[in-house]
Amino acid sequence: MNAGLILTSLLGYLEWGHDRHVFLFRAEWEIIGKLFTQPLSVLHPIILVPLAGQLILFFTLFQKAPGKKTAYTGLTALSLLMLLIAFIGTLQMNWKMIASTIPFLLTAFLVIRQYQSR
Repeated sequence: MNAGLILTSLLGYLEWGHDRHVFLFRAEWEIIGKLFTQPLSVLHPIILVPLAGQLILFFTLFQKAPGKKTAYTGLTALSLLMLLIAFIGTLQMNWKMIASTIPFLLTAFLVIRQYQSR
């Protein structure tokens, strides 16, 4: 389930201006590249917190029994960005941005239900 969170988070879609748009997997690729070439350019909470969330969830993939707190921490950090995209998409009435967050939100709901049943 945590792998599903990571994968569905990469489907997030951002659109701004008249002709500017990017999927999160593409933006993340650029951010990772800049971490090594221009690290100061990516030092922003909106960038680092969701990236840390993905890294935490990635770490849980290698644990035999991932802890609830670890999974919830990664989920929360990643949810901040995805909920922001959904909120902005709602304000702008941009169905592409809203639709891009639905797989993540559904997976997050399932993950929460799974951990609550433990």
